Amino acid sequence: MAKKATSKTSFASGAGNGSDVRRIVSSEHLVSDKSPELSELEFGLIIASNAFGRWMTRCMAGAGVKDMTETEILVVHHVNHRGREKKLADICFVLNIEDTHVVSYALKKLANLGLVSGNRRGKEVFWSTTEAGRALCERYRQVREACLMPGFSGAAEENERIGDLARLLRTLSGRYDQGARAASSI
Repeated sequence: MAKKATSKTSFASGAGNGSDVRRIVSSEHLVSDKSPELSELEFGLIIASNAFGRWMTRCMAGAGVKDMTETEILVVHHVNHRGREKKLADICFVLNIEDTHVVSYALKKLANLGLVSGNRRGKEVFWSTTEAGRALCERYRQVREACLMPGFSGAAEENERIGDLARLLRTLSGRYDQGARAASSI
């Protein structure tokens, strides 16, 4: 497989199939003949994930709370989602976070900030946003509308492509989860 390395990104040609298509990948040694596009997608996920994380923390700072982690931001928004109480296990399940301790710690920090509160019923704690948490989520939404949404046209075809991509990412998350389970048994 021919490659041309740059300081941060590798370019893989073809993946050994004689094609001269240039692929932008982060790790050319992982490019598979079965799906070289998957390596391109993985690189896209890496840079998109980092950009999205940076966006969330800066948007939240713009909404008035600095130094929140990406997990804390995701958790406060999910707890606020649809105005319903949520259990720790449900939050972890929806956000696909395996380590409940990470989410539990985020909930404690959010509670200390006065953004969420827990209501114990039996052995379970049900979490909901406080008035301050709901107001913060609304300010985040306003910053998002002002800073992110002007870059989108709102055209039906653009939104359809975004929806298709969202469905693909959910499908791929299942494949990566299955792969993670298989790798755990090796």
